[in-house]
Amino acid sequence: MSHSEKLPYRPCVGVMLINAAGRIFAGQRLDNAAGAWQMPQGGIDEGEKPRAAALRELWEETGVTEDLVEALDKTKDWVTYDLPPELLGKVWGGKFRGQKQKWYLYRYLGTDEQVNIATIHPEFGAWRWIGAEELVAGIVPFKRAVYEEVVGQFRPHLA
Repeated sequence: MSHSEKLPYRPCVGVMLINAAGRIFAGQRLDNAAGAWQMPQGGIDEGEKPRAAALRELWEETGVTEDLVEALDKTKDWVTYDLPPELLGKVWGGKFRGQKQKWYLYRYLGTDEQVNIATIHPEFGAWRWIGAEELVAGIVPFKRAVYEEVVGQFRPHLA
């Protein structure tokens, strides 16, 4: 067993936010030179429940508050991914091999003008509503299987 296989997964959440047309919110990451597009996601704080973490991450990254969303679904189990070798040991203090994520699906009830990615600690430089295939194609390769799994589980709700 390699050193990385002995490391735990970082507990995280992700949010698939869809509009009335069933299109998915995607933000273009500020910290990725290739301009990867992804859904809101982030770590679960100690003592925090996954659903609460999902709503907090959604607000922190998009300015969207709980009153502007309707809960539709969540993944059945945790979905995991391993970091690629070039990132292993460089992110999260080298304490994790990747992430285990619980994903939540919310329908957005607000207007586009209520989305605010210019947050205190911005993660996205741009955002848009996109289809599932474009979303999967636009994510960094090491997260692609996660996105395929999440899209597969939430497909009945999508455009």
